[in-house]
Amino acid sequence: MGSTARDNSTGREARPLVEAQDRFVAAWGQMGSVWGISRTMAEVHALLYITGEPMCTDDVMERLRISRGNASMSLRALVDWGIVARANKRGDRKEYFRAEQDVWTMARAIVRQRIKREIDPMLAGLYEIRDMTRPDAKPARRTDRDPVAEHHRRLDALVDLTITLQRASQMFVSSKGSGLRAAASMLGSAVFDQPSKGASTTRSGPRARSEPGGENP
Repeated sequence: MGSTARDNSTGREARPLVEAQDRFVAAWGQMGSVWGISRTMAEVHALLYITGEPMCTDDVMERLRISRGNASMSLRALVDWGIVARANKRGDRKEYFRAEQDVWTMARAIVRQRIKREIDPMLAGLYEIRDMTRPDAKPARRTDRDPVAEHHRRLDALVDLTITLQRASQMFVSSKGSGLRAAASMLGSAVFDQPSKGASTTRSGPRARSEPGGENP
């Protein structure tokens, strides 16, 4: 009877944690489209991350109430993304999966996939579109505007922007994520160092000298 009472007590204590985990899984799933994956895939990742424990396909199916096909496909995709790794348990022949727990490593993997899936194809597409036309070497009159040249000018602006994004993203996913961490740190400092609207600003450094005839503060 004492053992049953302890089990019931443990169950009551664990319930809020499970509910909080489920809430996180649902919220992360809704954000899946933001980083280009399905809701199910995002929920599987969220479950593995927030529990911090290796799970097999059956565990994921039971907890999320999804089919084996959905669970297996999502786990394989997450492994391909580099944010989930395969794991083994001694004495258990099942294949287990564990989510990357370092958020910076996880962020680098996500950015790396976004480069490959979005930025690189966009840049290739812009080059292909630009090669479809050639601006006139000599306009009929100096005052004439070559519509193809204007077309190229607009495309070149987008190409330059995309290349900048590509290079910045590649810097962010550099070794050990130092670029991403440094950029995030600088951005955070810039945001939090801004004075609030209407707040008085204080003069830094030595006090300003008083005007002639005035009193020193």
